[in-house]
Amino acid sequence: MRTVEWYNGQVRMIDQKRLPFALEQVDLPTVEAVAEAIRDMTVRGAPAIGAAAAFGLALASQQSRAATMDGLRHDLQQAAQLLKAARPTAVNLAWAVDQLMALAAKNGFGSPDQVRAALLTAAQKIADDDVAINQRLGAHGAALIQDGDTVLHHCNTGALATVDYGTALGVIRAAFEAGKRFHVLLDETRPRLQGARLSAWELHNLGISYDIIPDTAAGYYMLKGEVKLVLVGADRIAANGDTANKIGTYQIAVLAKENGIPFYSVAPTSTVDLSLATGAQIPIEERAKDEVLTPYGHAITPAHFHARNPAFDVTPHRYLSGIITENGIVRPPFAVNLPKAVHGS
Repeated sequence: MRTVEWYNGQVRMIDQKRLPFALEQVDLPTVEAVAEAIRDMTVRGAPAIGAAAAFGLALASQQSRAATMDGLRHDLQQAAQLLKAARPTAVNLAWAVDQLMALAAKNGFGSPDQVRAALLTAAQKIADDDVAINQRLGAHGAALIQDGDTVLHHCNTGALATVDYGTALGVIRAAFEAGKRFHVLLDETRPRLQGARLSAWELHNLGISYDIIPDTAAGYYMLKGEVKLVLVGADRIAANGDTANKIGTYQIAVLAKENGIPFYSVAPTSTVDLSLATGAQIPIEERAKDEVLTPYGHAITPAHFHARNPAFDVTPHRYLSGIITENGIVRPPFAVNLPKAVHGS
């Protein structure tokens, strides 16, 4: 079962808000519904929302009643803006939308229906490529995990965060499938609890040993000497290696550095944004305070209490031991080596 796919003329995705208590899929008939599913985190994870946005744009082309090329492209431009606004930090979303918009802008199509068919084919290729890319980066990273290790992981980066297989959890999965046996500590990852809800659900189903820990316990286990390796995902990586990821990642990176523990970000090269010189230029999404004060509808404070809720933070590149991509493990200096990985050189 893929996290997101094209099914019977609609976009089908796993409803991640229902996990781990129920595994359900939803079928989305409009681009507006796809954008809302990205916004409310029915689907989440940078690669997964990239594929969802690609299918959403293909769906918008099917919805459009335009009979001319200019009319269809106008409708697609509106859909592209809607999708890009859904979640601004993850670059994969804009990357996927821009790929399809560039295709639609090309000359050589004989009719709007040919554009519609080409966009659906391109969206499907983005989804299929994501699975293959994840398996490749998983194989590259698996060598870092040894028998008996304890690996610390933040948020969710498995099959649910991608079309299938996963990035940082994909590395863990690849090592397990290679016969290695180790343990994983899963930060619960407040306020959305992606580690406790989603990563634990995935590792449980895969048969991989794990414990959920409070976010605030990561340093405790590092200082005890239990953690041998930290693996996290990424939602956008700047040209110098500064990495935006789920809120709480920065403090884990600092603790890992303090305790001499290797810290790796795992992401496909589509997550690298070479147009941004540093992480200071990465837009950080601020989400509703209700996620902090009333997580999943359960109030933990009076409604009038104040809260702030940044969804991501930026880890400066100096804290990274490397970035695991489908083209290999990128080591410092990232400003020199990241472009080589992106271009496959």
